[in-house]
Amino acid sequence: MTSRDELLKPIWHAFTALDLDKSGKVSKSQLKVLSHNLCTVLKVPHDPVALEEHFKDDDEGPVSNQGYMPYLSTYILDKVKGHFDKVDFNHMCWTLCCRKNLERCKLQISEDDAFRLWSIFNFLSEDHYPLVIVAEEMEYLLRKLCEAMGGSWVEQGLDQTWTRHGARHGAQLSVWELLGLMGAGLFKNIHRHTLSMGLNEVYQELILDVLKQGFLFKKGHKRKNWTERWFVLRPDCVSYFTGEDQKDKKGDIVLDGNCFVESLPDKEGKKCLFLVKSSLKSFEISASDKKKKQEWLQAIQMVVSLLRQDRAAPHREARQKRREQRLRLQAEQLELEQRMNQLQVSNESKQSELENMRKALDEAAANAAEEERRRVQTQTELQDRFRSDLEREKMVREQMEQQMAQKSSELETYYQRVNELENMYQQLEGALEEERRARQDEEAVRMLQTRLLEEESLKRVELEKLHLHQQRALSETEAENQELQKERRAKESALRDAMKQLDELELERRGALQQHQTVMKKLENATNNTRSWKHKVAEHEGMLRLCQPGSKVPLKVTNWGPAAISEAELTHREKQWQEKKNQV
Repeated sequence: MTSRDELLKPIWHAFTALDLDKSGKVSKSQLKVLSHNLCTVLKVPHDPVALEEHFKDDDEGPVSNQGYMPYLSTYILDKVKGHFDKVDFNHMCWTLCCRKNLERCKLQISEDDAFRLWSIFNFLSEDHYPLVIVAEEMEYLLRKLCEAMGGSWVEQGLDQTWTRHGARHGAQLSVWELLGLMGAGLFKNIHRHTLSMGLNEVYQELILDVLKQGFLFKKGHKRKNWTERWFVLRPDCVSYFTGEDQKDKKGDIVLDGNCFVESLPDKEGKKCLFLVKSSLKSFEISASDKKKKQEWLQAIQMVVSLLRQDRAAPHREARQKRREQRLRLQAEQLELEQRMNQLQVSNESKQSELENMRKALDEAAANAAEEERRRVQTQTELQDRFRSDLEREKMVREQMEQQMAQKSSELETYYQRVNELENMYQQLEGALEEERRARQDEEAVRMLQTRLLEEESLKRVELEKLHLHQQRALSETEAENQELQKERRAKESALRDAMKQLDELELERRGALQQHQTVMKKLENATNNTRSWKHKVAEHEGMLRLCQPGSKVPLKVTNWGPAAISEAELTHREKQWQEKKNQV
């Protein structure tokens, strides 16, 4: 049965031929005609409604190959049963594509031979698109042609010719390049008729699956007479015809795994007899000589053996093996390239490591020499430094003795300063208390001044209200004027009283301001006294206190501010003062 890949290749040629502008798309009308012709030759029921339904979403514009493939697979290829004429199918696709491409090729063969070569190309080409034939398959085809024409690959000189052409075309050819190669005179030394016969023989073997053919005598089942027939052996049957043109088919011998073939003794004046027994009938056949008889016996036995093992025809198995071998070689080549790349990377890494090790050794040697030089220099310097340190130690010892005497005198002076500092500390506490009181007085004066200002603003608001009310009263009628005059006099008296109160508040505010100024002067004097005490303390101590993290207990407040002296530091100082007092 023809595989789907073998059906797709001629259809691809037909689709490509309909793509006139090489855009990868074909109009829907052309695809409808192509689909109808495919259904006809493949003997598949044509469903125009399904075609319209499939392409209804794309009412305008051409359809690409990818868009046509779902319809082709679902409605045509999936319905193929295998009882169609492969030659008609190939010829229909050939007719569509040869008109576009065959004119460019100057052929030395007939159009029928070009069709056969085109069919052979489809059989031997790779299963990826665009279709090409690789060098190995092309060499296989040329060898088969040479054998079919009765020559050899080397005798025809095709080994060197194909080597030149294969190198020129990158060892891959399309079908039209292959036909052009034939037109270029690849078989220029061979007669055209001989070439045509060779092509026909290769075509029948590879495309029509003809494993063997020739004239044999067959004994009839009814008349029992012997008639010469043209027998054709295929992978599943033996067909016999009246003539070599195979137009009048007389019958088939269906072969399966249960069939067998055996040699028969000569009888009835016929020699070279053998029997083919199928599941339905038995056929007695006579060959012209023993060689042909043996060839037919071996061929039929081979077909029966393949059927028992469920294997394909020899040329199809050979093609599959060549493809598997190519894939295996490609995989091995790819793996070899990967290994070479890995080895190259490893070699480069090792070279870089060796270079780094060499550099490291050179650097280590240089560092060792430098280290030795430094060691000698350091040893010399240490000896000189040791001598100078001894001399310096003697001088320092003498200076320490002098400093001890000086420190003893300074210690006595320090005790006197401690006593003075204690007195100054008590005086400083008094000054701080005065400063605290002055601040309290200042805060009280400030609050009093604020209260007086608020009362003054309230009085002013009341006066403004009275003034507005007085102006409204003046605008009233004359009859009410007398009454208003009385009220005005009363309000003027009230206004005078309010003015007096305002003057009194002003005097009180001025007095509060004077008190505030007096308090500010006291505060300034207290601040100056505090600064003088701080200066004296810093002058007597003659040192700076280091800042340390404080404890979480309540902070002590001094003239330097909050947290100037921690609780632990104050306790330590009291303990030192107490010890010094006890010593004195």
